[in-house]
Amino acid sequence: MKNIPSVDLADFLSGDKERKAKFVKELGAAYEDIGFVSVKNHGFGDTLQEQLYKNVKDFFSLPLETKKKYEIPGIAGQRGYVSFGKESAKGVESPDLKEFWHFGQYVENKEKYPYPENVTVEELPEFNPTGKATYQKLESIGRSMLQAISLHLGLDEFYFDSRIKDGNSILRPIHYPPITEEPKDAVRSAQHEDINLITLLMGASADGLQVLNKNNEWVGVTSIENHIVVNVGDMLQRLTNGKLKSTTHRVVNPPKEQWGQPRYSIPFFLHPTSDTSLYCLESCIDENNPKQFEDMTAGEYLTERLIELGLIEKK
Repeated sequence: MKNIPSVDLADFLSGDKERKAKFVKELGAAYEDIGFVSVKNHGFGDTLQEQLYKNVKDFFSLPLETKKKYEIPGIAGQRGYVSFGKESAKGVESPDLKEFWHFGQYVENKEKYPYPENVTVEELPEFNPTGKATYQKLESIGRSMLQAISLHLGLDEFYFDSRIKDGNSILRPIHYPPITEEPKDAVRSAQHEDINLITLLMGASADGLQVLNKNNEWVGVTSIENHIVVNVGDMLQRLTNGKLKSTTHRVVNPPKEQWGQPRYSIPFFLHPTSDTSLYCLESCIDENNPKQFEDMTAGEYLTERLIELGLIEKK
């Protein structure tokens, strides 16, 4: 991805101490600066990615009445289909110009982690198996990234492993349909920060992603083949007391001559389990950086944010 730092995950996984230390240093510097990196040699294969995009495009091409069968009431959009215009960014009135799907965690202990069941699309037999394979592969890549982050923070390398096992992570295929009329003030995805620990994003089908740098300038992020973007989310920013940056980003509308082109994007939002503490790490608090965030768990924080997004009602 152009305009953001690039790292090579093969360095971290090489077994070579110097290469591993190099990766941790580069990753930490990038996350303290802009909060985004481009990652190569991540292990997410072309075949699976091609299968995923084909199935995602096939799903969003289904008639609206078919897709609406999979919009499940009462679960705040945590699984299945979420129709166009349902979600808006925090503090933004106009809904984003998108529709999307949610794949969630696949757990064995359903009593301990009573997540909503994943929703099966009857019309597309390969849709769910491909989504599950993608989910589990990106979760594995995310685990490696968090191990590197742990070392940068001076924690045990495997600090996050138990905290993300059976975590409330989400794989979200997004469809931004062609724009058919002048949007009043809506964009494909208004400026926001991600809620979770880290987000893994495969190259989108079209440009539009922009990040806000520390000079308060919007910088376009252009896809490079065989790279994925991995950025810091708000939960990790809270845990590190702002040491690692959850950077504001958005997806802008294309030039008018490209309005007829749809855009597809498939982020993986890596969450810990709901009972994971987001209390600021003591090592990230000092005289120059006093504690910035109140104590809460990941589940409490997620609920707070979903209320702000209008996806669940405040009790």
